[in-house]
Amino acid sequence: MLRTLFATFLLMISAPVVAQNLSVDINQGVSRPLPIAIPDFTTRTDVETPAGTTAQLGVRVAEVVTNDLKSSGLFRPIDKLAFTTTVRYPDVLSPQFANWRTVAAQALVTGFAERQADGSITVGCYLYDVFSEEVLVREGFNTEPRNWRRAAHKCADAVYSRLTGEAGYFDSRIVYVSETGPATSRIKRLAVMDQDGANHRFLTNGQNLVLTPRFSANDQTVAYLSYAQNRPRIYSYDIASGQQRLIGDFPNMSFAPRFSPDGRQLAFSQSRAGNTDVYIMNSDGGNVRRLTTSPGIDTAPSFSPDGRRIAFESDRGGSQQIYTMNVDGSNQQRISFGDGRYGTPVWSPRGDLIAMTKIGGGKFRIGVMRPDGSGERLLTDSWQDEGPTWSPNGRVIMFFRSRQGGGADLHSIDLTGINERRIPTPLEGSDPAWSALLP
Repeated sequence: MLRTLFATFLLMISAPVVAQNLSVDINQGVSRPLPIAIPDFTTRTDVETPAGTTAQLGVRVAEVVTNDLKSSGLFRPIDKLAFTTTVRYPDVLSPQFANWRTVAAQALVTGFAERQADGSITVGCYLYDVFSEEVLVREGFNTEPRNWRRAAHKCADAVYSRLTGEAGYFDSRIVYVSETGPATSRIKRLAVMDQDGANHRFLTNGQNLVLTPRFSANDQTVAYLSYAQNRPRIYSYDIASGQQRLIGDFPNMSFAPRFSPDGRQLAFSQSRAGNTDVYIMNSDGGNVRRLTTSPGIDTAPSFSPDGRRIAFESDRGGSQQIYTMNVDGSNQQRISFGDGRYGTPVWSPRGDLIAMTKIGGGKFRIGVMRPDGSGERLLTDSWQDEGPTWSPNGRVIMFFRSRQGGGADLHSIDLTGINERRIPTPLEGSDPAWSALLP
């Protein structure tokens, strides 16, 4: 766990943080991202750490912060070759603002990396308004050297939050299904990585088919479907300990598990006597209750962030559509009424939108609608995009895109539908799930 430090650890700055007008509106498409200068972070004394020297860490931290902010589509990091000055340690506290104005920077992110007596490192993070010459962010993050990337992500989150007014999302993880092999015998493994694709590792060995991994909102536990011994059952995986546990050992097929916001319950689907319905149970597998009883297929449940309602997909009306209900199964109502079919509903962490896959016109597209079904907007227009998952701040959606020639990759897009990017993975990928911000 990283420890956030304040002015005491940051050379005891006494200047107050003054609110400024420098900001970024993330509710509209950004055609001109904010020009921001992010020079290499410096160090007072270059010393060795297990992750490299503090000078080397300063360069790497700045690179991660740059990539994070650039990937949001809201910021335009200025090319370092255009810089007219080199940041020294004293410049972190007293920037030469005139030099940054000459390269048309509106904001400046700078900082340092230092090794402490106990072997930990401190990454200092500062955001300045170049024109008002005011400090907008001053934070420090103390951690083990191996966690330097997390300190960088936290710095980027602090900058993003201060300039947009929204929580950041960079210090988070993605769990997904890594795929390889021919279509007739695909090997599917659980894999986890940072939201930018770094620190990638496999969680399962591919011996058993795995599907639909989903994070718990309040810890780093993943629920997923596994075909161990050719029986589709629900398991949990604790990323910190590596422990795997069978949760739902039912005689019938069970699938599509998803945690409640407090992590105490799991909603899932189960097939009995040719009928598939939504069920709910405690996260330890006890107290199973059936929520839907209509003929057909009811599946893909997703909790609202307050835990009071569930969105799900059903073909009870003759075609695949999205419905909502109370968490006890009452008040079931259809909310999707556009042309085509709808599936994989996922409630935004903000509660204001439901992301979904819309199927029609020979395409699978990612879209959003309000919880009452109004305000439908499609964000992508590719051949086959599906499986949306929300960033922790509810401003970005990740999904997987199948290629017409075979294979699939992870992509993300913001709510404007403008900033789309491919997420790098070692192999092909599907079924992503975004974690909450890490503690």
